[in-house]
Amino acid sequence: MPGKSENLSITYEARAESIGAARAAVADFAGAMGASADQLEAIRLVVSEAVTNAVLHAYRGGPGVIEVTAARTGHELWIRISDEGGGLHPAADRRGLGLGLGLIARLADHLSVLPRSCGGIEVRIGLELDGGEPGSGARRPALAGSGAAPAR
Repeated sequence: MPGKSENLSITYEARAESIGAARAAVADFAGAMGASADQLEAIRLVVSEAVTNAVLHAYRGGPGVIEVTAARTGHELWIRISDEGGGLHPAADRRGLGLGLGLIARLADHLSVLPRSCGGIEVRIGLELDGGEPGSGARRPALAGSGAAPAR
């Protein structure tokens, strides 16, 4: 579709105000790429949870940046949230996924959480779009979740 970018890349400061800004930017992009209304709700939630994790845990209250990218590849939307913070640290008082990552795993078709060679974490979220062309607004049932990752 001419004139519509199929990639989004924005860097945010690791601050609470960035959560809503990232959520809105990725949802706007996903809507333009053909995500249904149901999918947009799921996308808003997964982006909010991933960016919130980075804001709260990556830099332990210090300054830092969060990179947010999204791209449409065929009938899939891939979202990447990354930071250069302290990495994953298991919480002694809980096992498995944290609440945010667990929610992302249920809403996304694909989820991986990877350490970055430069430090920090990269969260990759994949969602199968409804199948329409960008901006078509085609609909399908809500997404089934899959994937697993360590707690942050």
